Amino acid sequence: MLRLLRPWMVRVILAIGVLACVAAPSRSAEPVRIRVLTYNIQHGAGMDRQIDLERTAAVIKRLAPDVVALQEVDNQTTRAGGVAQAAELGKLTGMHAAFGKAMDYAGGQYGNAILSRFPVGEVHVHELPFEAGCEPRCAVAARIRFGSAGPEIVFVSTHLEHAKAPVRLRQAQTLDAALTKDNAWTIVAGDLNDVPDSPTIKSLQAGWTDATAEQPDPTWPADHPRVKIDYVFFRPSAALRVVERQVIDEPAASDHRPLLVVLETMP
Repeated sequence: MLRLLRPWMVRVILAIGVLACVAAPSRSAEPVRIRVLTYNIQHGAGMDRQIDLERTAAVIKRLAPDVVALQEVDNQTTRAGGVAQAAELGKLTGMHAAFGKAMDYAGGQYGNAILSRFPVGEVHVHELPFEAGCEPRCAVAARIRFGSAGPEIVFVSTHLEHAKAPVRLRQAQTLDAALTKDNAWTIVAGDLNDVPDSPTIKSLQAGWTDATAEQPDPTWPADHPRVKIDYVFFRPSAALRVVERQVIDEPAASDHRPLLVVLETMP
């Protein structure tokens, strides 16, 4: 067939084929498992109110996650003794770290963070709507490739308003709109401060897969959990499947229990 074409036509056809291969989304030949942990660490303070990042790091290391969404993270505040907590937890766990500021606080900053076993690519902080009397909230998003042959996924750590349900719903809707502008595979994890049958959670379930919908075990308070307010969502639903989900029996290191979800890429 190619012998019947002029040389320049052959070059064009071959070039188009190369471009098509580059543009196509990469999928590994074998399924890739991704261990996702979300943990509100209460600025490293446990139920005893003592800040102990080594204790926090020990919990994380024991669970061997690939990525961690952290909430209530201090960055060089007087409360935390000037420690950049995300960076310090990165050192203590041997993971890459990224911090996203929600607000200035106590001489430093306060917000969310990401830890990753793999290098962290582009990082973006999404500011979320709030009103007078509410803490500013944000979501920190990072592009992460899970191994040399694994998928590139946007991983997001967020923390929604705790007191005013209408504000919380607007934050969830804003985050949804910001993260669905492209077709990137995306995982959102964090403390959403609402229960499974709430308008906030239902609004996210309309466009995202709720990884713990079939097992909504309580995550707060850590010593005697009564309500579920920590979640992992992902999209598109055809990209990943849930292999495992569990609330970790850790009653002391924070006022939340860690939530571990294991996802696997679909063939």
